[in-house]
Amino acid sequence: MSGWQLKNKTCIVGIGETQFMRWGRSTRSSFDLACEAISKAVADAGLNIHDIDGLVTYALDQNHVAKMATGLGLPELRYATFWPGGGGGTAAVIMDAAMAVHCGAANYVVCYRSLCQGQERRFGQAKPMDVATGEAAFTTPYGLVSPAQRLGLQVKRYMHEYHITERHLAAVALACNKHAQRNPRALMNGKPLTLETYLSSRMIVDPLRLYDCCLESDGACAIVVTTLERARSLKKKPVSILAACQGAGARQGEAPGDVNREGYLTANFYKMASDLYKRAEVTPKDVDVAQIYESCTGMVLMALEDFGFCGRGEAGRFVETGALEWPAGRLPINTSGGNLAEGYIHGLELVNEGVRQMRGDSTSQVQDAKICLVAGGSGAHLVSCMLLGRE
Repeated sequence: MSGWQLKNKTCIVGIGETQFMRWGRSTRSSFDLACEAISKAVADAGLNIHDIDGLVTYALDQNHVAKMATGLGLPELRYATFWPGGGGGTAAVIMDAAMAVHCGAANYVVCYRSLCQGQERRFGQAKPMDVATGEAAFTTPYGLVSPAQRLGLQVKRYMHEYHITERHLAAVALACNKHAQRNPRALMNGKPLTLETYLSSRMIVDPLRLYDCCLESDGACAIVVTTLERARSLKKKPVSILAACQGAGARQGEAPGDVNREGYLTANFYKMASDLYKRAEVTPKDVDVAQIYESCTGMVLMALEDFGFCGRGEAGRFVETGALEWPAGRLPINTSGGNLAEGYIHGLELVNEGVRQMRGDSTSQVQDAKICLVAGGSGAHLVSCMLLGRE
């Protein structure tokens, strides 16, 4: 698989999204939200809904692809798949769609994710269970039940090993919030965050404070993927998919407390990062901007190390220089606000922002940006990542 490439073959031609709302505030169904986001993405591409012949989603989306195809009135569904897990599918669904159009299984594939947590499941909250089986049998009886609790253990050990401080975690939260102040779509727009406010916020799970944890939102996002050849006849300049990877390092499916497993103090990109760069024929120095999935701030620091922007254990020193902040930072991240400050649609909003950066119309546009990294699901059992390029 190491020789397989997407470069100069596939691209993103349309993006769409609904208004993002705090979880539980939406009066519409997730199906309705998905239809809106998909319709906007198709219109953005200059296509008709009947041109779409592929659908891809992930993370237990309530609106399975057959239901969406019926609701949208698609004449035929030639490619359909469902990527498991949570935000780890952020880039994986784009990769799946790209492979489908490249091999001819479909012409135009829409990737989508829709969340309506007030009416369905709230992802940041533990749910009761009668029987704890599998991995849960080793965690739930001891109160380890939420994502923040699982990741909190990992971040705590990481901070101990590499002398990471709460101010280093704060640098991630402050950068994302700063970018959200320039983005009128962001839920945290108009709610600037200071270091003092961050440090005085309540502890969720030691060492993670309120502003270390992602938002919980209702909303939907969608992306249209096709070949570069087909894109030439469409109205907007395409954004090239330079490379993509999905998978996991060794023993990632084991209980979260297994501190001795390989890659415990990583965001789980440490194996695939080198493969990603090889497929795109670039290096970390070529990346101008990054959209890094942040279920919590600590995982961003680990991801920075995984992708080679700094050495192992050096992310604290990297971020304290202001490297993550637009406009002067070495590597501005999550330039729309990200999961922490724009909205949390299981990371798919990060793909939309990556596309905007490559189109040149982000609200925190990185000057002359040519390559954007999108990393999905930092710290999840299965993760994915991709590099987008300006055509």
